[in-house]
Amino acid sequence: MIFEILKTKIEAIIESTEKTVDERLLKVCQLLEENISYYNWVGFYFKNGDKEELKLGPYVGAPTDHTIIPFGKGICGQVAVSNENFVVPDVSAQDNYIACSITVKAEIVIPIFVNGQNIGQIDIDSNTPDPFTDKDERFLEFVCAKVASIL
Repeated sequence: MIFEILKTKIEAIIESTEKTVDERLLKVCQLLEENISYYNWVGFYFKNGDKEELKLGPYVGAPTDHTIIPFGKGICGQVAVSNENFVVPDVSAQDNYIACSITVKAEIVIPIFVNGQNIGQIDIDSNTPDPFTDKDERFLEFVCAKVASIL
């Protein structure tokens, strides 16, 4: 299964200490976007200091205007408040959705915890309707746990 192969590669990226944290996070984004066909935009958002907002970190995919997202707004902002995974099979059915691109059909957001605090998240958009399964969730929880180890 692709996720098992990617886990080993994720670990290698995270452990490559000669690169900066941002360089490693970008490599993680690239790896996911290149190897999982329905991951069309992959990026990290992090709590912006002591503000109640998220700031865009490393990402791959189409450029976005959404570099700052207030807590509670959109899927990412809701995860910042709920501290829970959010899988959206159909973004058009969400009232509190921030559209980044008209091609996006689905989204998955998994929080990153450091010392029990939600400090950020991985955000993945897909141009495929309803592509995410429990396996995606478990895999991305693994990715977030590895990322947390270097933050």
